[in-house]
Amino acid sequence: MKDEQVETIAAMLKTMSHPLRLKILCLLQNREMTVGEIREEVKTTNANVSQHLSMLRNHGIISCRKEANFIYNRIDDPRVLDLMGQMRRLFCETDE
Repeated sequence: MKDEQVETIAAMLKTMSHPLRLKILCLLQNREMTVGEIREEVKTTNANVSQHLSMLRNHGIISCRKEANFIYNRIDDPRVLDLMGQMRRLFCETDE
């Protein structure tokens, strides 16, 4: 890997590694969600969710679209979807 690639990957992983942002990404794996829907799931304020979504957007991990008065957030990078799926298989699934 080139140094530039290592820096890019490290920055992306650092952004994703915050517990609340990781939880948000888990939620966004399967569908688009509004700030309000995410807030209900993660049990924090709209402002806190918006701040974390902004960080994820600024690093190109998620994107959003506006429909009427709602902004829907989704994972924009297919590599992130693959990574989230791998992490789920490695760390969350059991043999039960």
